[in-house]
Amino acid sequence: MSSRKPGFLRMETNLFDRVFIGVVLFVAIHLIWMRFIELYVPLSVATALSIVVMLAIIRWG
Repeated sequence: MSSRKPGFLRMETNLFDRVFIGVVLFVAIHLIWMRFIELYVPLSVATALSIVVMLAIIRWG
């Protein structure tokens, strides 16, 4: 049984690949948020958004 599956990322990934991509996006969203958006919206919103994105990638990526 193979754990690799194609998803909306358009490449075969296993769970580790999807978690890694999710963590990289988590950090990237926070860095972009702190540079451009943090003056207007608190960083906790970025954390919530990043968690949703990461869970979506892990589940359907």
